[in-house]
Amino acid sequence: MERKNRLRSMTLFALGAATFVGLGFSLGKLSGEITPAAIDGASDLIGLSFTPSEKDSMVNTLKNQLNNIENSRKVKLDNSVAPSLVFNPLPRGFQPDTRQMPLDFGIEEDLPLPTRQADIAYSPVHHLAGWIKSGKLSSEKLTQLYLDRIKTYSDTLQSLITLLEDEALEKARLMDAELASGRYRGPLHGIPYGIKDLLAVKGTKTTWGAAPFKDQEIDQTAQIVTKLDEAGAVLVGKFTLGALAMGDVWYGGVTKNPWNLNQGSSGSSAGSAAAVSAGLVPFAIGTETLGSIVSPSTRNGVTGLRPTYGRVSKHGAMALSWSMDKIGPISRSALDNGIVLSIIHGKDEKDPSTIAAAFNFDAKKDPKSLKVGYFKSFFEGERVSENDKNVIATLQSLGIELHPLELKTSISAGPIVMMLMVEGAAAFDELTRLGWDDQLVAQGRNAWPNLFRAARFIPAVEYVNLSRQRTILIEEMNELMEDYDVIVTPSYAGQQLQITNLTGHPALCLPNGFNPNGSPTSITLLGNLFEEDKLVLLGDFIQKNTDWQDKRPPLFDR
Repeated sequence: MERKNRLRSMTLFALGAATFVGLGFSLGKLSGEITPAAIDGASDLIGLSFTPSEKDSMVNTLKNQLNNIENSRKVKLDNSVAPSLVFNPLPRGFQPDTRQMPLDFGIEEDLPLPTRQADIAYSPVHHLAGWIKSGKLSSEKLTQLYLDRIKTYSDTLQSLITLLEDEALEKARLMDAELASGRYRGPLHGIPYGIKDLLAVKGTKTTWGAAPFKDQEIDQTAQIVTKLDEAGAVLVGKFTLGALAMGDVWYGGVTKNPWNLNQGSSGSSAGSAAAVSAGLVPFAIGTETLGSIVSPSTRNGVTGLRPTYGRVSKHGAMALSWSMDKIGPISRSALDNGIVLSIIHGKDEKDPSTIAAAFNFDAKKDPKSLKVGYFKSFFEGERVSENDKNVIATLQSLGIELHPLELKTSISAGPIVMMLMVEGAAAFDELTRLGWDDQLVAQGRNAWPNLFRAARFIPAVEYVNLSRQRTILIEEMNELMEDYDVIVTPSYAGQQLQITNLTGHPALCLPNGFNPNGSPTSITLLGNLFEEDKLVLLGDFIQKNTDWQDKRPPLFDR
């Protein structure tokens, strides 16, 4: 009873504050930024003067609203149930190409197999696929190699939650037997991989990196895991993520960057990126809502692909923001990411946000046929990285014509990102109301517990108006992008990361060197909606003519 009264009191306060906080958001929009700090002064507005009858009327209204809310909560919702009005990122009149053509990734089968185990472990998927298909390497041997590396190094990196050794070896032996009998499932046949531990796998823990859920088992398997299994891939483990998909801090510690063990791996796909960087798997699955593939791919010096929103099914994945979550591969090359995407993409009836669209890739296509732009001002000035400038110079030296343009929109992305807070607070409503958020390791001002609580003061009217602004942003970004096949940009310049996550545009994050402290850096290629093939084509061209992606963290190259 005491808890119920406390919750009732807190909810009455929240509803009262929400009634008046709209003024703060309007002012915030005028200044171009709305942050949790704008919410802090909401309680000051409660001191306005009302007559006794006005107060009685307001209290009765709030009590009725509270009762309605409490009645609605009698229906138990799991995290995967999305709102009935699913966000659609497609601009007006946009129709993705649904004509699927034969795929050609240019996989070679006559490459010599390295004798050094670390050289095999660090080989890209498209090399491993050739060795397996040609019989130079068995899936069982390759799987055992990665399992041994995981058992040797994962504790150092604090990157592993669940090792699936027995299941992986059983699947690997099956793949070898099928190949011997003449059945070949494709380029992922017998290839080991890992997943971020917010993807459900029946019979395993799915912890979401958070203490309240560390023993959670979900009685389903994520759709993309099923697809990868059918393609012959071998799941070896579930890797860490920052709790509830923020940062690299999880209930077991801080996932480490293989290049610098005194530094976190960044997040939230922390374990997936660290595992690829350290040669524990050739590819892993990550997710991104607002940088969670790009950021750890940069920190760990690997290649990450954030697909178009709606390209890959989120069925069986933890929801943070139903309208922003994307699932994509992290690997050692752009071509590998294209291979993985060709398997995991597609319309899924279990996820109403998915959109039917073809993924076509032809390794024989000339990258010079692409129209490539670059955000000119982002490559100018004293603060611009020499590594970013070198990418532009490299492209020009390879015969790619670059077209300068600017990233200009009438809408600022900053305030719209607040939609993520609202959806996250809704996704983890029970966590907040029951006080389970106290169990999360991160408790700072900008950590999930406080952001989820702050989001409860955001009026629904403001959320809807932000969504309307987002629609305009989608239209403007589509108009800017449609004249180009690919746009090159520094990974963190301007608001491009926020904008493209809000508009659903795909991005490919590539290593491009190291900063003065020895940490990896990256460059990003942006594409039109559902045109990841062009990102992969140009990214592969860059990587075949440079060696940035071939670098290995010394402590793990053995």
